[in-house]
Amino acid sequence: MAGHSKWANIRHRKERQDSKRSKIWSKCSKALMAAARAGGPDPDTNLTLRYAIDEAKYANMPKDTIKRAIDKGAGSGQGDSYESITYEGYGPGGTAIIIDTLTDNKNRTVTEIRTLFKKGGGSLGNAGTVAYMFQTKGQILVDAAKVSEEQIMDLAIEAGAEDVQAPEADSDDAGFWTIITEATEFQQVKVAIEEAGIEITEAQIAKIPDDTVAVAGEDAKKVVNLIEGIEDNDDVQSVYTNADIDPASLAD
Repeated sequence: MAGHSKWANIRHRKERQDSKRSKIWSKCSKALMAAARAGGPDPDTNLTLRYAIDEAKYANMPKDTIKRAIDKGAGSGQGDSYESITYEGYGPGGTAIIIDTLTDNKNRTVTEIRTLFKKGGGSLGNAGTVAYMFQTKGQILVDAAKVSEEQIMDLAIEAGAEDVQAPEADSDDAGFWTIITEATEFQQVKVAIEEAGIEITEAQIAKIPDDTVAVAGEDAKKVVNLIEGIEDNDDVQSVYTNADIDPASLAD
């Protein structure tokens, strides 16, 4: 799982630069509506909705906007109905990519995803093409500038975390502590961190690679461009990769 926090640093820096808040909120709204429609509007009994609410909060989505999306999803049954579909493929440099989507038109989505892979120097595969290279884990990111190593290590491990990854040494800012948990321990570790008064930047059930593939130079740029293109697709909720991207390769 080494290298995953490096990608987190790159992604968060680019999000700050690109001001993608409206697109992120749109994706959060879709996830909230789909979760509420499938399992009801109560996050205490609908775990998927609870996770969607958390992700919306980490994206700084206003409470009233979150509530409207939940109410819309839990309404009379009218409106869009979304299907959750996962796609897998290979990117430049032999990197593996997994994409989670919510779509109301799977034919449109698969066509668009396949086109993005082709233009980006990769290839869309069948189900199972790269999934075996990943494990489903809880992943929590905490700004390293806001908490000490001793505090986050002791707290996370005591709460049941599997691993705490240090920020990348070559980051141009403080970076993130990356806390990895078993999926079943995710909620209790997240709650323990929040109750300790530590701000969480991002928390989700994610697909974490068992091993990473180092990419540098032009391959690194191609991988980042491909992932960004995929993330910009309105049907895409999350993108996971085993790419260990060299930040120096992305310098202008």
